[in-house]
Amino acid sequence: MSDLNKPYILIVEDEAPLVTLLRYNLEKQGFRVEDTGDGGEALTRITEAPPDLLLLDWMLPTMSGIELCRQLRRRPATRALPIIMLTARAEEQDAVRGLDTGADDYITKPFSTEALIARIRALLRRSGSVPQKLKLNFHDISLDPASHRVIRNGRALHLGPTEFRLLEFFLRHPKRVFSREDVLNAVWGRDIHVEPRTVDVHIRRLRKAINGPGEVDIVRTVRAAGYALDLDLGEVA
Repeated sequence: MSDLNKPYILIVEDEAPLVTLLRYNLEKQGFRVEDTGDGGEALTRITEAPPDLLLLDWMLPTMSGIELCRQLRRRPATRALPIIMLTARAEEQDAVRGLDTGADDYITKPFSTEALIARIRALLRRSGSVPQKLKLNFHDISLDPASHRVIRNGRALHLGPTEFRLLEFFLRHPKRVFSREDVLNAVWGRDIHVEPRTVDVHIRRLRKAINGPGEVDIVRTVRAAGYALDLDLGEVA
């Protein structure tokens, strides 16, 4: 299974050893994992591409986990986002405060990774947030993951399976630059050996499939960095 089709969990935690442990165990169980140790950066990431579930530490730099949870619950787009709060605070009143702020579950450090994964699976089942089947739109192009239809300027586009997954990945993360290795891991999967230059071949095929006469190329090549879905063509290799 490619990483794109796996449930996406964002870990917001500033303890590096714990992040490493969580990432290893979650990826082993078939989840796609990203992490950040900063509450402000987490808010930006979630705004750009909401995860299927958030693992949120209470104590964070810039913005506390409690404040981040409070802001997410105020926003219609993230009001129902599943959130599990991780904390060293073991007092009952702390658990009550975390849950009252909007966390769906609360787990005290240290904890069993098996128990945490069981809670994650249960919460994802209850939330019905996986798989994500909403239409994805950027500029004049629209992709429907459920029907596998792609429309640009009113015309249907015909993409191969790999090009479809590529476009879906970029549409879920617009305006973010990804290296070839990032794209390989997300679209092909970490357990598949593919040469990085293979990405260039499929990017060319994708461009050929989605770009008609007079239409802007929305897949940007960023010199020495990778690719992005972006209308800013100022830095093209």
